[in-house]
Amino acid sequence: MGAMRILIIEDDKEASDYLVKAFREQGHVADHAADGLAGYAAAREGDYDVLIVDRMLPKMDGLSLISSLREQKVETPALILSALGQVDDRVKGLRAGGDDYLPKPYAFSELLARIEALARRRVGPRGEETHYRVGDLELDRLSHKVMVGGQEIVLQPREFRLLEYLMKHAGQVVTRTMLLENVWDYHFDPQTNVIDVHISRLRAKIDKGRETPLLHTIRGAGYMIRDGMR
Repeated sequence: MGAMRILIIEDDKEASDYLVKAFREQGHVADHAADGLAGYAAAREGDYDVLIVDRMLPKMDGLSLISSLREQKVETPALILSALGQVDDRVKGLRAGGDDYLPKPYAFSELLARIEALARRRVGPRGEETHYRVGDLELDRLSHKVMVGGQEIVLQPREFRLLEYLMKHAGQVVTRTMLLENVWDYHFDPQTNVIDVHISRLRAKIDKGRETPLLHTIRGAGYMIRDGMR
């Protein structure tokens, strides 16, 4: 993907220097703030694609920083780094407004993959589509409704995200890797059958009783959603 603007809010100089250097070597723009207040100010004023926020910061802790940004309607995706990796710690981080949570120690390759996924999911500029239609299948991102032939169908949250991604790329082949990156956020092994299970469930809901299906498996490549009547 293209160059990202990344703000690293981290008080450990060795860790921050390493991250700034590593991201710049990847072709991204990386800025650094050494405490919570400086990070909060930079995040409010700068146009960043992703924030990387250490949880334990001087002057303002990472969770308070993110929560305050959300109150100010700053929706820049934020990934929390923390030595606290228990489930309760992750839940607190996500509930404070974080978009992802990576326990220390971590591999830079995983951190890079996660922030790339966050940047891709970021709400785009005004005018980004909020309503998708393929044949008689409609998905509304704002109301979180899916209609088939004018009748609403109920999808589980992951099914909704999967369908949204497929419809956003209607007429294009979507690979398993793309789905793992954008719908599952790299949380599953690429060999897992979780994608197949969800595709099967989704197909049963949107193609039920349909002579010409909308959701297609492209053998050896991935999946595609398209209007079979065209």
